[in-house]
Amino acid sequence: MRGFVALALSVVILGGLGMAQAQGMKADYERASKVGELSRGKVFRASVAPNWLEGGRLWYKVEIGTNAFEWVLVEQDGKLSRFPTEAALKATLGGKLGIESVQRLTARPQPGEAGERVDVVFDNQTSGEISLFWVNGSERPPYGKVAPGKQYSQGSVAGHAWEVRDASGKVLGYATTPARGGIVLIDGKRAAPTRRETQRGGNPGASPDGKWIAFVKGDNLWVRPAMGGEAVVLSTDGKPKDSYDGTGFFWSPDSTKVVAFRTEAAQEHKVYIVSSSPKDQVQPKLITLDYLKPGDKIEHPRPVLFDVVNKKATPLNESLFPTPWSLPALGDSGWGAGVTWAADSSRFFFAYNQRGHQLMRVISVDAASGTPKTLFEDATKTFINYSGKFWARYLAKSNEIVWMSERDGWNHVFVHDGTSGKLKRQLTKGEWTVRGVESFDEDKGELLLRVAGRTPGEDPYHVHYARVSVSSGALTPLTDGDGTHRIALSPDGTRYLDSYSRVDLPTVTELRSTSDGKKFATLEKGDAKALLATGWKQPERFVAKGRDSTTDIYGILWRPTNFDPAKKYPVIEQIYAGPQGFFVPKQWSSNYGNAQQLAELGFLVVQIDGMGTDGRSKAFHDVCFKNLKDGGFPDRILWMKALAQKYPSLDLTRVGIYGGSAGGQNALAALLWHGDFYKAAVADCGCHDNRMDKVWWNEQWMSYPVDKSYEDSSNVVNAHLLTGKLLLTVGEVDSNVDPASTMQVADALIKANKDYELIVFPGANHGAGESPYGKRRRMDFFVKNLLGVEPRGK
Repeated sequence: MRGFVALALSVVILGGLGMAQAQGMKADYERASKVGELSRGKVFRASVAPNWLEGGRLWYKVEIGTNAFEWVLVEQDGKLSRFPTEAALKATLGGKLGIESVQRLTARPQPGEAGERVDVVFDNQTSGEISLFWVNGSERPPYGKVAPGKQYSQGSVAGHAWEVRDASGKVLGYATTPARGGIVLIDGKRAAPTRRETQRGGNPGASPDGKWIAFVKGDNLWVRPAMGGEAVVLSTDGKPKDSYDGTGFFWSPDSTKVVAFRTEAAQEHKVYIVSSSPKDQVQPKLITLDYLKPGDKIEHPRPVLFDVVNKKATPLNESLFPTPWSLPALGDSGWGAGVTWAADSSRFFFAYNQRGHQLMRVISVDAASGTPKTLFEDATKTFINYSGKFWARYLAKSNEIVWMSERDGWNHVFVHDGTSGKLKRQLTKGEWTVRGVESFDEDKGELLLRVAGRTPGEDPYHVHYARVSVSSGALTPLTDGDGTHRIALSPDGTRYLDSYSRVDLPTVTELRSTSDGKKFATLEKGDAKALLATGWKQPERFVAKGRDSTTDIYGILWRPTNFDPAKKYPVIEQIYAGPQGFFVPKQWSSNYGNAQQLAELGFLVVQIDGMGTDGRSKAFHDVCFKNLKDGGFPDRILWMKALAQKYPSLDLTRVGIYGGSAGGQNALAALLWHGDFYKAAVADCGCHDNRMDKVWWNEQWMSYPVDKSYEDSSNVVNAHLLTGKLLLTVGEVDSNVDPASTMQVADALIKANKDYELIVFPGANHGAGESPYGKRRRMDFFVKNLLGVEPRGK
């Protein structure tokens, strides 16, 4: 009954507020503030957390209504038995719900992050408190504690080992953080540390046979016998700011040789920021940041080969890798420096990522002579997306190198010979993309891939999963529902849960077979009827042609709950066109935050992925090369015009735009170069001049050396082009994007005699525009300048 009353009340509140016909009024603000609250807890059967049993069976608890649950047992063949209580399920299972300990880890990519950064969610199913420790070879306080029945989220990196203990200190189990989404059981066994953990924890320089310890003393490389004895210096050329830094020692499998990196230090580039209003004192504070910017001198690593037996150093000829951005091993991310040894210790490999990111070269070094040679390379006139699409492995058994590349115009996986470098086979091919490698089973010789765009007629951004054989290239699709998928493997790897959704489809969860993707059963279908009954409007997907009249551009539209198709509404675009990803939501959510709140004030809100963003072909992505001012605007404008043809309620004479960080750069660029279409913009913490922002992000897309293209895309240099209404916001102590970038825009606007508004948030860091005050001022700005009324009027 309580659930029915709450639902009825929410309908009355939304319905009552929806009667107001004015826009930007007090009632609209009140309704906007309640959107998140009223949508909470009204979608059921949308979340399945499996508890795996022996033989591929599992059980789970699912919410079926407000404060109402069901316990479900799933047999090997997919047969479902549903129970009204946990006790009933427990009785069926002989009195135990499987292993009553910490059962699972779930991991999911963080928004806006790339590579292997994940959130790990620990779910405590024990009867007591548990403590979490990151295992890296040394004792340390727990990272967190989790009460019974509660969850704890911790940022982590793929490969990190976690130890879980009960209140008495007893170890309940171990688990390794997965590279991306999925569920990993804690099985009571110590997770093997990654190579990097081995290097950094305990005795990081220990040789494989355990006889030697490598270490850095002063600026040089030393070794000493592990069982005691006199240490011996192996290098004599290390010196301050050009030393062996000890971040990695790469031993040959036979322990006779080791590779270390001598690294010439980057230049110093200090950014000075004044915190005007510190909490702990009256006087301002000066904050100093080490912050390299495009064009600065960066670190220069060089590998050196050491013969430990003969105490001999062999510097390598650097002609094949003269200007490295990074020299990653064939198993790391595209960052850092490292090498991968062949199993017989005859040679080692690394990749050369040339600064400017237009060349990636795989280099093999003969261990006897120290002679490097190029095995193969990728070269382009635009950029190689090392920061989002680098994946490489050396396969010792077959002497092959698996390599991810966009060399044919789409992101795919290739296999090269490990001796000659010759291309042996292309594992994936076609006008679709490999979005990443989920896992690699070296014993089976299989890659588990995230793929997109393989299904004709489906949104090409939807993530699917497939397995591919490294030896044959045979590809087995593992998902097929129309939506973006996540999978969770069973402990024995024979089954998995496939959960998929869209912005207009609540989550569907299926049980499938790992061998062939066969579906055993549909476990749950998300139920949003209670949510829709409140008047909540799910976003609508829309597709239109881009600037080339051929390419499909994808976006979504949010409407207010009191939407009237007979009325005209100003349009607001929520933008982030950072080339490192794509940003239009693809998964179900009952709360889209800013977009829904702005819509409630009397706007139609859109989000679009134009050319220059990632997730499609290389040609689609290359539009951003040395051209960040483009922002995909020609595609975005055409998309909105096509949408207005379908829905005349869009008033394209009143279009606003807002974004933060790279989106802040985009928002201001809209007024500078497309002021005939966009009339108002809110730009938060923007990297308005790419020469002012961090080196790695900007050189990835704008290349190196710094040239006139940086100036051409600069909002500062082009500030005099401003038309329309502008609100700039910035955190005073932004450590991500130099806040001087925003202030230089302000300076240029003043010199050009242009009107604008500016909010500086004292003591605030990056993204201050998303604070409650910042959001309220953004709402007020659009209400005043697009609706033409005073905010919160009667």
